[in-house]
Amino acid sequence: TSDRAAIRGIHRVPKQTKPLTIKRLRTPYHENSALTAPRAGAMLLNSMSFVHLHCHSEFSLLDGANRIDNLIERALEFEQPALAITDHGNLHAAWEFQEKARKAGLRPIIGMEAYVAPGDRRARTRGGLGERNYYHLILLAQNLAGYRNLVKLSSLAYTEGFYSKPRMDREILARYSEGIIVSSACMAGEVATHLLKDRYDEARQTAEWYADVFKDRYYLE
Repeated sequence: TSDRAAIRGIHRVPKQTKPLTIKRLRTPYHENSALTAPRAGAMLLNSMSFVHLHCHSEFSLLDGANRIDNLIERALEFEQPALAITDHGNLHAAWEFQEKARKAGLRPIIGMEAYVAPGDRRARTRGGLGERNYYHLILLAQNLAGYRNLVKLSSLAYTEGFYSKPRMDREILARYSEGIIVSSACMAGEVATHLLKDRYDEARQTAEWYADVFKDRYYLE
């Protein structure tokens, strides 16, 4: 399996005839990016590294309880070379997190767990019985262009898509897709929601749409 292969659909996992091994993913960050490059002395990624890419801080209101200082301290304690913060619907922790992480020699990964409207972000209607009003989606900045697009997406979610939550939609996700890595998120993600309701075709179509828009940058969580 390729290091950076994007998910092109949902496939049955073949029976393993030998123990499964996990290949190291190349870091997706550009070394010349002022936002993402680690400072001198920062730890380097190695084949046994583990990095949290879905993690909430105290800025995930009514959900996260992790304080930024404690998160950084814990990541260093476990010799993790990088850490992402993906708060619900906002980038409020981004500046404080990247400043403190870089000083500590930890590579900061800026991201968010976005709310995605099932249709137009500007629609002020609720879903039907048993249907979600929004789905969760993990967005990570791959480089400076990705960070700027995250800021744009977050701003539009609040100014145009706010209805119970700050929501974006597929239109602006496609428009501002450059430099962003995407994962399908938790059980509240669109793919997982379809699978839980045995809607396999819809789950496949959703995964294929994201894989086409975020080429080689979309992963199932």
